[in-house]
Amino acid sequence: MQTLDDVRETFAFLDDWTEKYRYLIELGSELEPMPDELKVDEHKVKGCMSQVWLVGSTQADGKLHFLADSDAHIVRGLVALVLMIFGGKTPSEVQALDAKAVLAELELDKHLSPGRSNGLHSMIGRIQALAAS
Repeated sequence: MQTLDDVRETFAFLDDWTEKYRYLIELGSELEPMPDELKVDEHKVKGCMSQVWLVGSTQADGKLHFLADSDAHIVRGLVALVLMIFGGKTPSEVQALDAKAVLAELELDKHLSPGRSNGLHSMIGRIQALAAS
C-alpha cells in the first residue's frame, strides 16, 4: 500500500489534473475491502454527495484503524487519501493533525468541486470525532 509521501511524490511528478484524478481513482482501488454488513446508515458520513461509509477501531497498541468505502470512484480515492493521513495514528495525533494543510499542499483545496470538498471535510470531521470518543 502506498504512503502519503508516495502521494506527495506522485502529485509533484504529475502535471495534469486529469492524471492526478486518475491516480486518486487508482488509490481508491487499493482500499482495504469493507464488508457489506458495515455499509449501513449508522456508518454513513453525512455531508457527502456520494455514499461514504466509515468505521474506526482502536488497535491493541492504541492506534486507530479505519475502514471506509464509497460508491463513487473519485471519492474512494479521496477516502484512501484521508485514511493515509489519519490511519495508524493515536487519537491525540489525529486531533493534532492539520489535514487541511495536507490537502492544500496537494492543491486539492483548489481542484475539488464544492460538493466533494464538503464531503472530504465531513470525512475528516467524522474521523476526528471518532478519535475524540
